[in-house]
Amino acid sequence: MPDLTAFDHVEVLIVGAGPAGLAAAIRLKCLRPDLEVCVIEKAAGLGQHNLSGAVLEPGPLFSLLDEAAPGWQDSPAGAQLLARPVRKDQILWLPNRKRALEVQWALQVAKGLGLCLGQMIHLGDYTISISELTRYLGHVATSLGVEVMTGFAARQIVYDDRNGLVIGVGLVDQGLDKGVRPQQNYLEGQTVGLKMCLLAEGCDGLLTEQLVQQAGLRRISCQLFSIGVKELVKVSPQQYEGFGPDRVVHALGYPLWRPVIGPGMFGGGIIYPGPAGHIAVGMIVGLDWKYKDFNPQDALTLFKGHPFVHQFINGGQVVEAGAKMIPEGGLLAIPRDPASGAIGKGNCMILGDSAGFVNMLKIKGLHNAVLSGMAAAQAVADCLEEPSRAAVRYTELIHRSPVYKEMWSARRFRHTIARLGPLIGMPLSVLDGLLPAWVVEEDYKATTTAAYPLRPGRPFDKDSFVAMAGSSHREDQPCHLLIQDPSICKEICQPRLNGPCVTFCPAGVYEQIDGLVRPANPSNCLHCKTCQRKCPFNNIRWVTPEGGGGVRYKRM
Repeated sequence: MPDLTAFDHVEVLIVGAGPAGLAAAIRLKCLRPDLEVCVIEKAAGLGQHNLSGAVLEPGPLFSLLDEAAPGWQDSPAGAQLLARPVRKDQILWLPNRKRALEVQWALQVAKGLGLCLGQMIHLGDYTISISELTRYLGHVATSLGVEVMTGFAARQIVYDDRNGLVIGVGLVDQGLDKGVRPQQNYLEGQTVGLKMCLLAEGCDGLLTEQLVQQAGLRRISCQLFSIGVKELVKVSPQQYEGFGPDRVVHALGYPLWRPVIGPGMFGGGIIYPGPAGHIAVGMIVGLDWKYKDFNPQDALTLFKGHPFVHQFINGGQVVEAGAKMIPEGGLLAIPRDPASGAIGKGNCMILGDSAGFVNMLKIKGLHNAVLSGMAAAQAVADCLEEPSRAAVRYTELIHRSPVYKEMWSARRFRHTIARLGPLIGMPLSVLDGLLPAWVVEEDYKATTTAAYPLRPGRPFDKDSFVAMAGSSHREDQPCHLLIQDPSICKEICQPRLNGPCVTFCPAGVYEQIDGLVRPANPSNCLHCKTCQRKCPFNNIRWVTPEGGGGVRYKRM
C-alpha cells in the first residue's frame, strides 16, 4: 500500500502514467529541469493498465526521445521497441465466414487522389506493445528526475469555481471494507495541492469528466466510443514466419458488417505480429451497436475462426488478453471551455485519450497522445508565472500542431457512419469536408430488442479471459461499479432487454441474482468502463477503486 501521508503538494501533477502523461513529464523536464513534476498512476506498475493494438507513427516519439535520451534507439530496450517496422500493410474485406478480399488497392487510389481514406495506410509505422512503451517512457522520465508514483488512484478533482482553477486532486481512501467502514489499515486519501494539473487518465477519465461538469466544458457533439478486445496468441515458428514480423492486417466486414442482411456495426478485426512467436488478434466494435445480446468477444471468436485468420493461430495458446474503450468522436467531441475554446480550464489541461485525440480514419491515437503531452509541457513552461493561461496556451499549441490538422481532416468520419451506417457512411465519408455536422446520440441509446444474428458454437470463456488479463482487486473493499437505480434494472431493462451488461461486459462482472442484475464480481473488472457507456439506461457509474488493483498487462 503506497504511503499517502507525506504527499500533499506538488508544482506539476500529472494524473495517468500512459504515453501522454509520461511524454508531458519527459518534455517538461527537458524544458525546465528544476521543476517539480509528479506523475500518479493507479496501476501497481507502469504499463499494467495500458492496452492498444498498437501501430505507432514514430515521428513524435522520436522527437521526444532524441532530445531526452540521445542514442536511445541504439540501446537494447530502444531496439526492442522498434523491432517490428511495418513493411506489409493489408486491408481485407470479409464478405462472409469463408472469403477474404484484398482492398488495399482502394486505399492506394484514395491516397493518390488526396481523399481522407488514404490515411488508413500504415507503411513505415511500427507495431509495438504499449505496455512495454509505457515502461520505457517511465524509465526515461525517472532518469530525468520525474517522480512517478504507481498505486496512487485519484478519485476527485478539486475545482475552485471562483478563480476557474484546479487546486487539488483527491486520492482514493484505502482500507475501507465493503460497507465503507474503516479497517485497521485505513488511510484517508490525501488531497494533493498543485500549481498545474495535466489530466492523462486515458479514455473516459473520471477526473476529466468531473472537470467537464464542474468547469462547464462543452462538446460540440457527444463522445462516441468503441471497445477493443485483444488476445496475444503463442503460435508455432512456422505460423509466425508465415504471417511475418513486419506485417499488419486490418479486416472489415464479417462478423460485424454484412451489407443489407446484417449485422451492421462499425469496427473490424486486427492481426499484428507480437514478440517472436506471438501474434496479436483483436476486434474493435463501435458501442453504438443495436443488439441487446451482443458480446464483442463472440465477434472475436468468429473472426478467429475465419480461414484467413485461423491459419495463423490454429493450435496456438492465448497467453495474454484484455479489453479497453477507445474514444471515437474525434475533433467535435473534444471538451472545451465555452468562453476561451481551451481544451481544459485555467491551469488544467486534458491530454491524449482523455481529450479524445484518436483519429479513427487511421485507427490510431498514440502519436497524437505523445504530441499532446509535449504541447502540454510547453504550455506549462510558458505559463509558470500565470498558471490560469496554461489551458489556453496548450490549445494554441495543439491548433498549430499536426494533431489538429489530422483531427480536422477526419472530423465527421465516425459521425457519418454513426448516422448513416457502414454501407452508406463509409464510402460517403470521403466527402468529409462537404458533409453536414451530423447530430448523433450517445452510444447507449442505440440499444434495441434486436438479437445479434451470428453466434459461435459455444459461450465465450470470460473467466479464462480475466485470468489472462491478470485482473484482481482487494476483495473486501467498496464496490467501484455503482448501479444508480436498481428499479430500472428490474422493472425496465430486465423485462425488455434481459440485462445486456451481463452479456457485453468482457470480464463477467455482472450477474442476474434473484431477478436483479448486480456487479457480483467487481474484482474481475478490467477498467474498460464499457458498462458506464453502454448500459442502455445510462444507469451504471464506474469510480476509481483502490490503487494497485485491476489488470496487469505485460505485453499488450
